[in-house]
Amino acid sequence: MDLLNKINLPADLRRLTRSQLRPLADQLRGYLLDSVSKTGGHLSSNLGTVELTIALHYVFNTPEDRIVWDVGHQTYPHKILTGRRERMHSLRQKDGISGFPRRVESEYDTFGTAHSSTSISAALGMALAARTKGETRHAIAVIGDGAMTAGMAFEAMNNAGIHDDINLLVVLNDNDMSISPPVGALNRYLARLMSGRFYAAAKNVGKTMLPGPVLELAKRLEEHAKGMVVPATMFEEFGFNYIGPIDGHDLESLVPTLQNLKQLKGPQFLHVVTKKGQGYKLAEADPVLYHGPGKFNPAEGIKPGAAGKLTYTQVFGDWLCDMAAADKRLIGITPAMCGGSGMTEFEQRFPDRYYDVGIAEQHSVTFAAGLATEGMKPVLAIYSTFLQRGYDQLIHDVALQNLDVTFALDRAGLVGADGATHAGNYDMAFLRCIPNMVVMAASDENECRQMLSTGYQYAGPAAVRYPRGAGVGAVVQKTLTTIPIGMAERRRAGSKVAILAFGTMVAPSLQAGEVLDATVVNMRFVKPLDLTMVRELAASHDALVTVEEGCIMGGAGAAVAEALAAEGIVKPLLILGLPDQFIDHGDVPQLLAACGLDGAGIATSIRKRFGKDEPRLVANL
Repeated sequence: MDLLNKINLPADLRRLTRSQLRPLADQLRGYLLDSVSKTGGHLSSNLGTVELTIALHYVFNTPEDRIVWDVGHQTYPHKILTGRRERMHSLRQKDGISGFPRRVESEYDTFGTAHSSTSISAALGMALAARTKGETRHAIAVIGDGAMTAGMAFEAMNNAGIHDDINLLVVLNDNDMSISPPVGALNRYLARLMSGRFYAAAKNVGKTMLPGPVLELAKRLEEHAKGMVVPATMFEEFGFNYIGPIDGHDLESLVPTLQNLKQLKGPQFLHVVTKKGQGYKLAEADPVLYHGPGKFNPAEGIKPGAAGKLTYTQVFGDWLCDMAAADKRLIGITPAMCGGSGMTEFEQRFPDRYYDVGIAEQHSVTFAAGLATEGMKPVLAIYSTFLQRGYDQLIHDVALQNLDVTFALDRAGLVGADGATHAGNYDMAFLRCIPNMVVMAASDENECRQMLSTGYQYAGPAAVRYPRGAGVGAVVQKTLTTIPIGMAERRRAGSKVAILAFGTMVAPSLQAGEVLDATVVNMRFVKPLDLTMVRELAASHDALVTVEEGCIMGGAGAAVAEALAAEGIVKPLLILGLPDQFIDHGDVPQLLAACGLDGAGIATSIRKRFGKDEPRLVANL
């Protein structure tokens, strides 16, 4: 590690000779594998970006030149080279460094990312800001891993292509295409030739000096020569100068190509081909398994884990297959998260009714709406945090037309190591305000299955939210049973204080209820709220407490407060939930405890609000 240990910042990297870059890459890859095996995190994608990261920081004057990493789960080599090597042991842990770029973490993290396809838009904004301020710095967007399937990337390219005087480079990190013979020596030569200033100048001179017929012939020859080995036409029609594809692990190709591109004005597009898991044979063979592993022994690889509790994702996947077998109208949709959403078996068993639309959340929602207009029964499996990206479509295309679409919202609530960018903390607030919506929150695995059936049978838009990981260990019945819409259930009878719990907060609320002898109700429905139960609890208890794993502002507790106000009921109400701040990464139980949403925290909050010794009201409350 002699070379890597000398690199504390990219300026140290730029003092190396070209011949030292290859051994540095080997050392960086080894350090990365060792580090991630001890902390867990994204591995395959980062093993694939080692050489690209080195080349970018070697050629460009970072942080003066801005690099925006799309999605951001490919930035571990970047973090190691930008002063955070000694903090990698804290990766994705509470108070440690993030698994994604964060502006507050380093000046080299020029833009916070974690959702896909934002890089070109952000880098274009940076490039135009530099032009406006008379600065000559460069803006580089590194996009890949499916992010080019999103419309936002093409919206940004459409906007960028009209500006021929900006320093903008888009690097497509293509890690799905195998490195075939055309990516070898001939293509390296063409890439270097086409990225050179002489070639660019010759093209510009030709446009002004060649006679019309000769110019047309030259243009056709150029397009034909490039078209033999590259899909250049589409990107060049957007106004970009397309270069590639080149081998993203070949530093002898990457460095001179980037050096040439650095000298060119206008939007540039470099297509590099990398291999997920590069340099670690087990990850190369199964990049999906090693995409985001937990801790493991690199010498042995990931071992199959012992069967444990069912995860909510597995509950959904089983339900989807069972309901599809019972109803041929069911269509399953995912925006590029087949495995993550538990749809692998569904894809295998019902391939004609399975649609992966790519990273295109907006399209996925309206696509589902289109299916619903023709009598199909679409089920959109989407992470809560990603439904935020299709919000207009949810309102305008689904709810406004009262179309029969079922939304399975995985990763609702806190998500642990992925942190604030992936947490599903806002769905109850942004869904319950939409007319025609039914919104449910599952308290255990069996209830999740029942709610999915309920939402599916409801003739309109319905959402079922459930968390990441395993539940409480409830036995899941194989029937496709529904539950009455808008009906809560009393789980514990107590006195004085009634706890109205939503979803995952039922279990800790029951713990608090035992300590305080409080009534505990599983509300089940965020919308429609069980008004009969709310009235009854208000009439028979001194105070009400709502508990939810979601934002307090506008959330389920706010729905109870609105209901009480509408009924003219004046009753002390304590609303517990996630605070008005973005919550960083860490273990979910640890984070919930810090937010006061474990059993002890709920009991403490109730005592603090209504009295220390017993759950009775403090005078004058």
